[in-house]
Amino acid sequence: MSETDAIREQLERFREDFLKLRSEVGKVIVGQNEIVEGTLTALIAGGHVLLEGVPGLGKTMLVRTLADALHLKFQRIQFTPDLMPADLIGTNVVLETPDGRKKFEFQQGPVFANIVLADEINRATPKTQSALLEAMQEHTVTVAGQTYKLPEPFFVMATQNPLEMEGTYPLPEAQLDRFMIKLLVKFPSASEIETILDRTTESSTPRAEPVLAGERILEMARQARQIPIADEIRRHGINIILATHPENEIAHESTKQFIRYGSSPRGAQALILAAKIRAILDHRYHVAKEDIHAVAPAVLRHRMILNFEGQAEGVLTDAVIDSILKTVA
Repeated sequence: MSETDAIREQLERFREDFLKLRSEVGKVIVGQNEIVEGTLTALIAGGHVLLEGVPGLGKTMLVRTLADALHLKFQRIQFTPDLMPADLIGTNVVLETPDGRKKFEFQQGPVFANIVLADEINRATPKTQSALLEAMQEHTVTVAGQTYKLPEPFFVMATQNPLEMEGTYPLPEAQLDRFMIKLLVKFPSASEIETILDRTTESSTPRAEPVLAGERILEMARQARQIPIADEIRRHGINIILATHPENEIAHESTKQFIRYGSSPRGAQALILAAKIRAILDHRYHVAKEDIHAVAPAVLRHRMILNFEGQAEGVLTDAVIDSILKTVA
């Protein structure tokens, strides 16, 4: 078998496993195909997801179902104003040894899991939110000068409610940037609500079965990075990032009018990685412009900060991104 055939076979298996996982999650989660696909894309790419939607749309259920469909450890952390960093990452406790002496021992916090659900992350204070920063970026936590490695794969999905602003602490730009993608959970249609009621108000409740192991997720991440991208397509992705900055010469008029600050280089990395995974799912072995355009809203919507005029007029960053995609060469 030639090297090309071997790669094709690997990517075919990648696609099969991705669809198998998506199908298993779909046994429990009704509709929300875009949300499920975006979540799986971020998981495989080694990124994290920020989910925004009103209560009751199945955000928590999605993460729990994903954990059920994988042989991985799952932890849910309810963020509240009184949650302390130690409640999140763990702390040193004093233990007594059999011979009567005392010693410090590190007791792991709930962040020591493969899949972590940070529920209502904007309810915790900035001090506690920042405790998650090192974990998300470095996959380590540091307590009393000692660094502890988190299990791999490590995936954080955070949720926030866009309606309740009282008693919340909006995530700072630096922390928003740590999330690979931001997904907006839409309200289900009438037929989807019917299906939800069928699944949740009858005698038997569907549950996802484990179909993939953590090692396979890490292997799929390595395979996705092997997908080639032409210099022209990479430059197109870079131009999209540059066009999100109002001071750049190729910035769109809507960017100059409504955006205070655009995407970081981390946004460019996320754009290319997500596009590579989409190319595989679309039976292609190279990245095309349509892949980059398809993933751009999820990758960039939380990385573009509105100025006063944009906030006052209720401009959606998705609308600005759409204008950029139509004009950037």
